[in-house]
Parts: sequence; structure tokens; C-alpha cells
Amino acid sequence: MASEENHTPRVIFVVGVNGTGKTTSIAKLANLFRKEGKTVLLAAGDTFRAASVEQLEVWAGRLGVECIRQGAGADPAAVVFDALSAAESRGTDIVLVDTAGRLHTKSNLMDELGKVARVIRRKTGKDPETLLVVDGTMGQNGLVQAKVFAETIPVQGLILTKLDGTSKGGIVVAIAEKLGLPVEYVGMGETADDLDVFDAENFVTALFADWKSGEGIEEG
Repeated sequence: MASEENHTPRVIFVVGVNGTGKTTSIAKLANLFRKEGKTVLLAAGDTFRAASVEQLEVWAGRLGVECIRQGAGADPAAVVFDALSAAESRGTDIVLVDTAGRLHTKSNLMDELGKVARVIRRKTGKDPETLLVVDGTMGQNGLVQAKVFAETIPVQGLILTKLDGTSKGGIVVAIAEKLGLPVEYVGMGETADDLDVFDAENFVTALFADWKSGEGIEEG
């Protein structure tokens, strides 16, 4: 058995603009992994929005997982460093990192995301798995956002949220075609269980059918 200091957790870096359901999606992912028997730790890296940190802490309490945070305005990279250190010492399987979601056109935000990713790389010896949260109702603006994030940091896949909306997330077809990014998960409501691994066949069927899941509850 590996010693604690040699333990390297799986790190999932969750990015996206405010309002897409990013923080809620992190909680849903934590719940999904816990059901698989994994231990999970949350890193409150969106230090510029106190409400985001508080929201993540509330979810952590509900799910029975730990949330690492610092004070308002703290360096997100320092928060993530602390979270990774805690995960390594405790043998935690997965670290889910929340990130600031201010306007994607702000270069300082994108630089910040790059800095946090570099901290993860130095700490773990590898790049984090990066998931981009896209609001399924945002249309072409969602594609613009995806392009900017994908050009700034390596993005492995998408979390498509608000699939209970009337548009049914059709923008994901354009994103997949233009960027080659696969959809990993879909969110359909705001409870912890409202996240599923993406099923392409079911998604295509839903795009062309009168399909609805949930009550259209807006995610935060």
C-alpha cells in the first residue's frame, strides 16, 4: 500500500461563467462519486464571490464531504494548494475545484485559471481534468464561451446544465462539432441527484421529441 505522502488524488477542475450552474454541478459530481464509493474533497476556489463559497460549503455539509476554503479575496491558487495538501495527507480519492466565473472576456480571470492549473500541475505532476460547464439554454453565446475557455486551458469535456429548459441543449451539437469536446455529464434540475453521465443516444432522441425532465428549476 502506498504511503500517504505518495498519494496523488484525481483532480477535476470545473470552469465556466457565473450563472451556468457551475457550483451546483460540482456538488452533483461529488454526490455521484460518493455513490461510487469514492472519497471527495471540495476546493472553494471562487474566492471573489462570497456567495459561491457559502453555497459550496452548504452543499458540502449536505453531502458529508469536506470543503477547503480561505477568506474572501484570497488567492485561489493558495486555496487549491491547501486542498491538494489535505487530500494527499488524508488519502482522498477526488478533489473537485470550483473556480471564479466572472466574464469570460476578462483576461485576468483567464490568467488566474491558468495559474491555478499550473499549481495543480506542480503539486500532482500532471494536468487536472478540466470540465467546462455550459448552460444548455445559452445558444451561440455558449459556443463563444466554450471557445475562450478551451483556448486558455486544456478542456477535456463538458457538463451541460439546465437540460430541463425548452432549448434542450442543442448548442452542444455545435460545440462538439467545432471544438471536438465531448459531453461528459448532463444536469436536469437542482437536487444532488439531478446529474447523469451523458448518453448520446438518449440526448439525440430528446432533441427531436417532446421531452422534459424536472420542472425547469434554475441552477445557481
